[in-house]
Amino acid sequence: MLDYDKLISDRAARMRPSGIRRFFDLVAEMPECISLGVGEPDFQTPWDIRDAAINSLEIGRTKYTANAGLKELRIQIGAWLKRRYAMEYGPDEILVTVGGSEAIDLAIRALIEPGDEVIIPEPCFVCYDPITTLVGGVPVPVATSEENEFRVTAEQIRNAITPKTKILVLGYPNNPTGAVLRHEDLEAIAEVLRGTDIIVLSDEIYSELSYQNHHESIANMPGMRERTIVVNGFSKTFSMTGWRLGYAAGPRPLIAAMTKIHQSCIMSAPTTSQYAAIAALKDCDDDVDYMRKQYDLRRQYCVRKLNEMGLRTFEPQGAFYVFPNITSSGMTSDEFCEALLQKKHVAIIPGNAFGACGEGYARISYAYSIDHLREAMKRIQEFLNEIKGE
Repeated sequence: MLDYDKLISDRAARMRPSGIRRFFDLVAEMPECISLGVGEPDFQTPWDIRDAAINSLEIGRTKYTANAGLKELRIQIGAWLKRRYAMEYGPDEILVTVGGSEAIDLAIRALIEPGDEVIIPEPCFVCYDPITTLVGGVPVPVATSEENEFRVTAEQIRNAITPKTKILVLGYPNNPTGAVLRHEDLEAIAEVLRGTDIIVLSDEIYSELSYQNHHESIANMPGMRERTIVVNGFSKTFSMTGWRLGYAAGPRPLIAAMTKIHQSCIMSAPTTSQYAAIAALKDCDDDVDYMRKQYDLRRQYCVRKLNEMGLRTFEPQGAFYVFPNITSSGMTSDEFCEALLQKKHVAIIPGNAFGACGEGYARISYAYSIDHLREAMKRIQEFLNEIKGE
């Protein structure tokens, strides 16, 4: 019999499994469960987008596209970035990918040699660490705190930099905390990085879900465009998760290197999704605005209800997650979430799935209807009452 433990590469074996997937597997066995664990919009993809996809199929647009993506789509992405964020990128500075996750993977693989360090502010999206490890890089976690609204500081980044630092990951608006970086935060971080050879991987997939102020990218700070790869996509903004489409925008040499890897591993992003995305960028501003307003109502509702329950909850300024502090329960993050799932059939994600500093917290997605959220909050309140003996 083959010894598969010996056959699997050490890097693959050492990859940290997703703390989110474990709860998905448990939820799959509970059809009556209310899940607040998935970062997936509950809105249907807007009709103009679906109609464009249907039309592309009806007229036979089913062939491979250029490796970097349809030129028309890359032009429209550039126009969108300029119109929404005053960012200037030409079609040869944009790569269309299979979701934002592929863009992150390509950026890390294109830049990291074994031993290179990647600074990763935490809590954060779960893929940064394992992708870095898989290519032989060294993740350098930087813990953010509720006291500072989960915003990484320039001083923390300065202290984490070594001669081996190659990439700084900035995932804002943040998954799982909903934190955003302000203009002064970005400028201070940019000041630390100017004059270095460190590349910023700016994951801006939630850029359109900013509730207090218009989203701002570090790529727009003086001297930063040349050292920033911006990752974005269509899943959150346009409710297109299953369409699997994202993109990277950045300096031409870096995008060219990422495209070479993409050519060998993927070839091109889904053709139908690309034609749909053109319609999204051109015709769906009103849909985006509507969904943002609905998320904002849900955000305010969840923050209010959780705080009323005694679960101190930082008010998120972006994305569609709340990150309540659950330490008042006397349980760890894992214990709290597992007990809530078993006793009340409500699924949320332990905060430590997003980094060690997430211990004592849990992630709740509010990308669900108010009715769905209302029932979930009722059950969480019942759970808290029961563990307090009320």
